[in-house]
Amino acid sequence: MTLHIDPDAGLTTLINIFTVEPDDRDELVTLLRAGTDAWISKIPGFVSSSLHVARDNRRVVIYGQWRSADAIAAMRQHPEMPAYFARVKALAQMEAITCDVASTLAAA
Repeated sequence: MTLHIDPDAGLTTLINIFTVEPDDRDELVTLLRAGTDAWISKIPGFVSSSLHVARDNRRVVIYGQWRSADAIAAMRQHPEMPAYFARVKALAQMEAITCDVASTLAAA
């Protein structure tokens, strides 16, 4: 499946920015991938997730697309979330931003 960011798709974007010590980066990435694969991606309304690691090894970003803000809220209320979030919080500080895609541009 090819991921496509489309401002007309009517999706809600969740961007999570994690600030992590470089020594904890790999553990955080493993944890985020495992959570997404095991249960987050199975929540109704999940569309896609892209995991990015900053070259400074101090930030990790997840760009997720969801059908709605309600789907994001359901993910946050999932029974797995408290234990998962505690493990993430032990490794990194996190900022979450819910967005709508305003525009995209691709090379011709």
